[in-house]
Amino acid sequence: MSETAERTSAWRGRAIFMVCLLALGGGLYAWSSRASTPRAAEAPAPRAAVPVNVATVERRSLSVVLNGIGMVQASRTVNIHARIDGTLQSVNFHEGQNVKAGDVLAQLDPKLAQANLDQVRAGKVKDEAQLRGAEADLARYAALVQKDYASRQTFDQQQATVDELKAAVAADAAAVETAQTNLDYTTVTAPVGGRMGIRQVDAGNLVHTSDSTPIAVLATLTPIDVVFSLPEKDIAAVQEAQARGPVPAVATRDDGTVLGTGTLTVIDNQIDATTATLKLKASFPNDDERLWPGAFVHVALTVGTMKDAVTVPVAAIQRGQDGVFAWVVTPDNTAVARPIVTGHVADGFAVVKEGLTDGDRVVVNGQYRLRANTKVAVAGGDRESLAQDTPAAAK
Repeated sequence: MSETAERTSAWRGRAIFMVCLLALGGGLYAWSSRASTPRAAEAPAPRAAVPVNVATVERRSLSVVLNGIGMVQASRTVNIHARIDGTLQSVNFHEGQNVKAGDVLAQLDPKLAQANLDQVRAGKVKDEAQLRGAEADLARYAALVQKDYASRQTFDQQQATVDELKAAVAADAAAVETAQTNLDYTTVTAPVGGRMGIRQVDAGNLVHTSDSTPIAVLATLTPIDVVFSLPEKDIAAVQEAQARGPVPAVATRDDGTVLGTGTLTVIDNQIDATTATLKLKASFPNDDERLWPGAFVHVALTVGTMKDAVTVPVAAIQRGQDGVFAWVVTPDNTAVARPIVTGHVADGFAVVKEGLTDGDRVVVNGQYRLRANTKVAVAGGDRESLAQDTPAAAK
């Protein structure tokens, strides 16, 4: 190869090397530029506002309600027993029948009672006849004493005989009344109106006044009572309410269904030291017989009204590690957790003693998605319906 060809080849190699070097440098510059500038796709997207329902804090009059759990009791419960010994001849009621006072429930065999009545009546007639004869003799002795034809002693003895026979006739009258009462007792009647229970003794059995098992149990269901308990700290409020007038009470099931509306009738005379509670009794008309003896019910006792109280729907109240709070929506639609102090709860609203003021907006739905300073989008929602749909919480 000639010297000229060798030089040409050397220059060609240097040119190729320089081109490759320049291409490599340009690639490194472009990569470093892309690395130093974030891509638009990797930029953080702004968080969407959380949709919530809100209610406005308002002042309103709110009933002060005390809640307790109690048991329904018949206003009158009577064990139907025989009041004399005898054979149960017939049972004249059906189990579960509604009866009135005086209705015949059962009949005992009256033969022995009737015979005893006839006997004492005959003895009374005999003594009355003897009394009439003695009184006639006494009248004759009285005339003879005035003429000195009879001694005063004879007259006094006859007077004593008359008095003795009068006492005998009075005793006979009492015996007749007793025998008549025993005869009447062979007919067993309802002492009060109410509903008959299951029959315990069938016709044909011998019954005694000392039997522990009644013929049946009669219970008065209209009206009916509910005995319930409240903490001793509520005694003063209950007493003040009763002093003002009748205290209304509402009985409900666990699901909130109203079973009856009545009034408080009795406050027990002592506190149960083991539970620090006080027993009370409320009476309910129970015309529809929805309250039944032995059932457990919730009793809401309205003891007063808080006027012009700051209130929020119960749905707005939240509980956390630091206590009770509510999510407040600021004017720029930011959610802020604010500690509050609550009081009485009634009709789906709670009294707020501290932490909120009139006009504050509180979240009543959607709280589970909120964090501190989260942007919110206020959706539509009826505060009244939200409050009424929310079960009343405990105080």
